[in-house]
Amino acid sequence: MIKLGVLDQSPIRRDGTAAEALAETIDLARHCEKWGYHRYWVAEHHNSKSFAGSAPEIMIAALGAATTRMRVGSGGVMMPHYSPLKVAEQFRLLESLYPGRIDLGMGRAPGTDLRTTRALQPGPQAYDIAVFPQQVELLIQFLEDANGLEGSAGGFPDEHPYKGIHAMPRGEGFPELWMLGSGGDGAAHAGQFGMPYSFAHFINQDAGTGPVEIYRQSFRPSPRLSRPYVSLGVSVMVGETEEKAKRIAASRNHWVVKLLQNQAERFWPVEDALAYPYSDREKAMLEAVEQRSVTGSPEQVRAKLLEMVETYGADELVILTITHDHEDRLRSYELLADAFSLRAQEAAE
Repeated sequence: MIKLGVLDQSPIRRDGTAAEALAETIDLARHCEKWGYHRYWVAEHHNSKSFAGSAPEIMIAALGAATTRMRVGSGGVMMPHYSPLKVAEQFRLLESLYPGRIDLGMGRAPGTDLRTTRALQPGPQAYDIAVFPQQVELLIQFLEDANGLEGSAGGFPDEHPYKGIHAMPRGEGFPELWMLGSGGDGAAHAGQFGMPYSFAHFINQDAGTGPVEIYRQSFRPSPRLSRPYVSLGVSVMVGETEEKAKRIAASRNHWVVKLLQNQAERFWPVEDALAYPYSDREKAMLEAVEQRSVTGSPEQVRAKLLEMVETYGADELVILTITHDHEDRLRSYELLADAFSLRAQEAAE
């Protein structure tokens, strides 16, 4: 039995709007809860033609209101843009609204281009990526101070300049902290802070099991986690048949080819993506892109994902599925849930 979650980037169709993309995110979350998915994460992208999710903390609030059981959270908050206190207060508030259901996944990536990163910087000087571990440490201290987590440092020591500054609202509960990453640095930070680690396989599958091995080697138990815990973020497309899955995937694959050439735009309809006149260079890129995703019938995808779970020693899978048509995305997640008997698994628990 393996837990499955969702990573949703709120993709925008070429013939759609950002508002529709966000509404589809909420609709997909409602369905995924019904189908037995364990958690639902929303991503952070800025100045993007392709994705509508620029503020995961706001979407998490909307998702919490639209669901009742499933964990909801960030995949992830890009910490270099924010002060640790502000992030702590956002997620303390979310935890107060939806106790026991909030995940705070964090990462180092900017989620945008260099110019937009500069526009997002929190003051006259941006946080350097080298201070990321200090940001995470401050965030944990603010969260621990807010509820006096038993066995923790309890926030700031007496001599700390932030002693007496509290992340509000204070109270019981603690968001589940995750470190997201696609390479060795994020994995090492996850181990250092005793966090569960979500490896973005869909971004950097060429890294193999290396980042996960770094995480396990560097893991130090924390008050929140006693042993390493790994999830894999995997790009997946499921159809009733392998042929149908590959057809639906054409829209996403076309987008990735354009992304690799710094030409990312909204997601094209399947027919237009299939009819696109790829150059020889782009055809080679497309062939490589097609290998980056697990695509096929429910039985084929289940077998491949279980093989990956075994290879990486994963505890969970976080599934990223992007289609042009919303109904195709719903159907892919439903077929996958049925292939893994998620509803029966949830009932057994």
